[in-house]
Amino acid sequence: MVLLAAVLDGLDGRLARRVGCDSALGAELDSLADAINFGVAPALILYFWALEGMGAFGWSTVLVFALCCVMRLARFNVSSRQDAPNDCTVHFTGVPAPAGAFLALAPMFLSFSFADKPVLPGFVICLYMLVIGLLMISRIQTFSLKAFKIPPELLISGIILLILSLVIFDWVTLVAIAAVYLAMIIKSVMAYGFQFQENE
Repeated sequence: MVLLAAVLDGLDGRLARRVGCDSALGAELDSLADAINFGVAPALILYFWALEGMGAFGWSTVLVFALCCVMRLARFNVSSRQDAPNDCTVHFTGVPAPAGAFLALAPMFLSFSFADKPVLPGFVICLYMLVIGLLMISRIQTFSLKAFKIPPELLISGIILLILSLVIFDWVTLVAIAAVYLAMIIKSVMAYGFQFQENE
């Protein structure tokens, strides 16, 4: 459901604008939903999956992750209001909330890829979550899908291939996507460093 929420989050704004139903209230509700879907839900999933036995450290870790997600969304909203209406954004400042939630769940995907057994100690998962949370509120410039101009036929073929991969190799495919995205973050840091860009 978290992954489905990420897909819908990429469509709802475009659909609302296309049918003329976008509004300031809708934008605020969208951010509230994002905070729950990509901040609270993944944090609680990971807590009850692997961190419940770690006591205060586990609980404080998921709380920090959720707060980082909220701060990232708040910064995005403020920046969006300051941008010109026709700005074309090809980079994000920090990891977007949906991508952050996806990356945070990667240790669970990895575990499910290997016979449902945790492959990482809880302490390592906590540190990993903190790193992802910091990436969301960081000044690192990450690629936006708008930066890639993909021909429609190639895009459709890619989507079909992705769906087939998820059906046949579900958890392995998700781990591979997370690894590719992390590699893109490293590439972005190498290309742009930590330079802050006003456009979100």
